[in-house]
Amino acid sequence: MTYQDVSIISVNGKTPVIHPSAFIAPGCRIIGDVTIGADVSIWYNCVLRADVSHIVIGARSNIQDGSVVHCDGPMPHRPDGFPTIIGEDVLIGHMAMVHGCMLADRAFVGLKATVMNGCRIGSDAMLAAGALLTENKEIPDRELWAGSPARRVREIDDAQAAGMQMGVAHYVMNGRMHKAAIEG
Repeated sequence: MTYQDVSIISVNGKTPVIHPSAFIAPGCRIIGDVTIGADVSIWYNCVLRADVSHIVIGARSNIQDGSVVHCDGPMPHRPDGFPTIIGEDVLIGHMAMVHGCMLADRAFVGLKATVMNGCRIGSDAMLAAGALLTENKEIPDRELWAGSPARRVREIDDAQAAGMQMGVAHYVMNGRMHKAAIEG
């Protein structure tokens, strides 16, 4: 695949690995030790920079326009650093900041939300738009957290969990449509 107006940059001998079915929108910067799975969509003007650790994005996940995904390298008090591991079927809203954390399968990060080093967002769990999840916090499965700093609001019910998965399916289809339009 040819990526128009996309920077794919090797750093420290690590080159991004992108599944052929993934959609990488124009304006994206994919740098270093990044692995992007099947049917993932990385939307316009996102930056994924893995120059000091690694980033993994599971199948069918999406990172929406203007988001930044980074990781944190080793330090004396944490020799493994903080990679960013994004599971399958994850929704990451526009302009989110996802840094050195783990997002379980079916997690949701809202618009302009920030997830910091050492955090974990559980399956079918949501960090609301504009929220700040401070270092080393964990959102358990099927919980909604909001605010700055983020705190538990309530449980996610079955209808909301299903709605998030409809969003995932929408982004897979929309990514395929944009990819076809760009590839002509």
